[in-house]
Amino acid sequence: MAATLRRNVPYLKQQIVAALGNSSVVVKFICTAIVLGYLLCFIHDAEFYITVTPGFVLPPNFWVWTYFTHAFVQFHFWHVLIDIAVVGLCGKLLEPLWGALEMLIFFAIVNIGVALLSTFVYIFIYLITKQSDFLFYTNIHGLAGFIAGFSVAVKQIMPDYVIVNTPFGKLRNQHIPLLLLVVTILLRIIGALEGPYPVMFTSGLLISWIYLRFYQRHSNGNKGDMADSFSFAGFFPLPVQPFVAIISNSIFSGLVKIKLCKKPQRRYDVSSPTTITISLPGTDPLDAERRRQLALKALNERLSKVEPQSSWPSMEEGEESPTKEAKPEFELQEVHSHSQKVEPETAVSVSSNNGTAELTHTRADSKDSTKDKSEAES
Repeated sequence: MAATLRRNVPYLKQQIVAALGNSSVVVKFICTAIVLGYLLCFIHDAEFYITVTPGFVLPPNFWVWTYFTHAFVQFHFWHVLIDIAVVGLCGKLLEPLWGALEMLIFFAIVNIGVALLSTFVYIFIYLITKQSDFLFYTNIHGLAGFIAGFSVAVKQIMPDYVIVNTPFGKLRNQHIPLLLLVVTILLRIIGALEGPYPVMFTSGLLISWIYLRFYQRHSNGNKGDMADSFSFAGFFPLPVQPFVAIISNSIFSGLVKIKLCKKPQRRYDVSSPTTITISLPGTDPLDAERRRQLALKALNERLSKVEPQSSWPSMEEGEESPTKEAKPEFELQEVHSHSQKVEPETAVSVSSNNGTAELTHTRADSKDSTKDKSEAES
């Protein structure tokens, strides 16, 4: 196995260099910091000063700088490769939509939030168990929380994208966060992962979802993404979503009452002369366009699989077409007068009796009518 790894190292190095060569400065900085953090772990006791230890961040030690350095520290080389691969994918998928600055903000918020929340979790465990190992021998480090946050962001952007077809159904992006959480817990149970990873991954799911759901700013001036497909219940399977929705909505209503969260704001564009446009705080138009393209692609794939339908039966020849124009109920009979000529001042009246029409000419000038009558008698 060692010989196989030794033969594949040049290829892996070439692929990593090619991927990072086309990446932004933010991605290169994060990857370089991860490599440096891994190398620092070879120094004796250095990990205690660059990883978050719950007992040391409390007074009187107060090692708050570890909240900024713990994300770049890994003890195993294969963890380093996974972290670099995830950061590279983040640069390819999220950075074109968000921009380098927003991706850096997301990286910082998720990792610092994960460190804070994980610290409170271990302090709470210590208060229950009274075991000091949870305070002074637990090292919170790595990008487990950011990997969880990346899966949440991908679910937000491309929720219905099919990754692979399995005998149990289609595996989509919306299934990845919960699936990775289950895998992380199982790997921790069998001892393949270290202690903080399940706690960090769960914290990363919560922190990233809260930020993307309520606080991320978009170019159109909106904040967050209030789409139904990105609700908290959407992380769970369909049978349990109604129950999760009841609990999550109750918690959200309570946070709104104590003013920790705000209700979704609706904006009405009444300047439009024809319709009223309603815009909800949601995703950027680029995200909406990406989702629309994916929906069209899925629709085209389904239509291409449908067999051509049989032709419609022909109509009977004797049957009248419904588009024919109806005949008028009666026709106007023309009355030709060879002895009289209608003048411009003549008024024309039409009277109908039993389906026939008669045309009557009435002279407006009585003098002209008397003159014509006398000429006719002579």
